[in-house]
Amino acid sequence: MSESIHNEEVSRGVDRIFPGVVETLKELVAIPSVSAPAFDQSTLLVSARRIVELLAEAGIPNSRIIQTAHSRPAIIGHRHVSDDAPTVVLYAHHDVQPVGETAAWDTDPFVATQIGDRLFGRGAADDKAGIVAHLGALRALGDDLPVNVTVFMEGEEEVGSPAMPEILDEIRHDLAADVFVVADSSNWKVGVPSLTTSLRGLVSLDVTVRVLRHAVHSGMYGGPVLDALTLLSRLIATLHDERGNIAVAGLSHSSDPRVDMPESDLRADAAVLDGVELAGSGSLTSRLWTKPAISVIGIDAPSVAHSSNTLIPAATARISVRIAPGQTPDAAEAALRAHFASNAPFGASVEVVRAENSGRPFLVDGAAPAMGVARTAFAQAWGTEPVDIGIGGSIPLVADLNELFPDATILVTGVEDPDSRAHGANESVHLGELRKVVEAEALLLLGLAGR
Repeated sequence: MSESIHNEEVSRGVDRIFPGVVETLKELVAIPSVSAPAFDQSTLLVSARRIVELLAEAGIPNSRIIQTAHSRPAIIGHRHVSDDAPTVVLYAHHDVQPVGETAAWDTDPFVATQIGDRLFGRGAADDKAGIVAHLGALRALGDDLPVNVTVFMEGEEEVGSPAMPEILDEIRHDLAADVFVVADSSNWKVGVPSLTTSLRGLVSLDVTVRVLRHAVHSGMYGGPVLDALTLLSRLIATLHDERGNIAVAGLSHSSDPRVDMPESDLRADAAVLDGVELAGSGSLTSRLWTKPAISVIGIDAPSVAHSSNTLIPAATARISVRIAPGQTPDAAEAALRAHFASNAPFGASVEVVRAENSGRPFLVDGAAPAMGVARTAFAQAWGTEPVDIGIGGSIPLVADLNELFPDATILVTGVEDPDSRAHGANESVHLGELRKVVEAEALLLLGLAGR
């Protein structure tokens, strides 16, 4: 059988099962499996149980739920085909981000809604699309699966995988593999696939500024006393220089990427308003992938609707720091703590507490043989060569796997595209791209068997 006929058979198999893949994605989106601690955690168990059932239907009948004393529910399953075949771990996560303000959504975030070529809903891209991509590849290959497969789905990636060390201690031997396929990244754009070769790490800090023992009348005491929110704002402003570059000593960066993108593409993909200048210096891809980034993602302070004419005694901001490959979360946290301590405005009390989210960065060997197999599979599925990219986001588990299994190759792939709006309102997946991801993964598994 020629390679072209072989590929055509895979494509026909994917065409056959893909409508069911879409229906499965809709079903999973309907489960509001938000892992943030302020939300109902029982939804994660509902999600995990359904995934176990779906894996059984896809030929992984011995899947089970794993939950340690401190973890959210994860799923692991295995299918052995031959002692001579390589073992491939298929990873994704079934937890999702909070939806934020529902008014910002054009559709119900937990009712998957197709509009044109895109399916909208929380988790439709990140990362329930990754789950159904694995399921789709398994369904398409069926009894012709040529490699041993272990499926691992975690339930706390969106909060930084805090209990992952406990889970890995329990299942480390079950995860031993030649290749890991991590389906939780993005492609260059619709029509152009990518393999992710670097990930930034993550550390989140809650910074509280205190100036008063209790709130006082703003008219009686305002002037000589500045409120906590004003001083917190001044402290936050010290994190960047006038050009928007990071102004925190000790935060490092790694080598510049080989590719760059036009500013117009970034502005369109990120929905930047006209007239807003981009921050920082250097190539856009370096600012996105290999340099640190600091964002304020939340503030605890009185809302406008509930404000009163008082001086706020204390205010807290959650500072999210993306760290470059080569730096550890502990080193980045130490740099931030030192910066806050030395920049406390007007002698205010500054308290810093690490939040739940953290993760180490990752850099892959782009010359690994399995990477070549993946590039071939992606080129066949899309009809165009893939682009090696970095990702500014973080997947904490990847660095853990790299440490535990240094001889394995970790392939970071994805279903998202620049319009997916992962973590934001109106998250979506392009269904045409999802179908190509399923085909590419099926071809990848076939290719790894003959590697």
